[in-house]
Amino acid sequence: MEHNTNTNDSKVGSKVEGKLSNMSEDKKEDILENFESFKSYLGDKVDKADKLGLNEEQKAKAAQKVGDYLAKHEEPKNREEKLLYELWKAGNKEEQHMLSHMLVKLVS
Repeated sequence: MEHNTNTNDSKVGSKVEGKLSNMSEDKKEDILENFESFKSYLGDKVDKADKLGLNEEQKAKAAQKVGDYLAKHEEPKNREEKLLYELWKAGNKEEQHMLSHMLVKLVS
């Protein structure tokens, strides 16, 4: 059973990375334009994850993939994103994972 969960997590992670990599620059700009747009986008993705039956851990892992991507590829566009970026960079993987859980809770 554990192997099946890991396989599902890998699929979700790959799907998240693929979506982010293929997203147009205009779409990214719209999402990151302000913090409310970012929260709305993330909330929509969490709602979809709920409908797909993903558990809290799977949603947090997907959010962590988003955080990793944003930290590596996007510049913060506002104070809130800058704070999240700084917290992300300061934290280790475990702390980033916990921040991902909190972000999922924030938008749920």
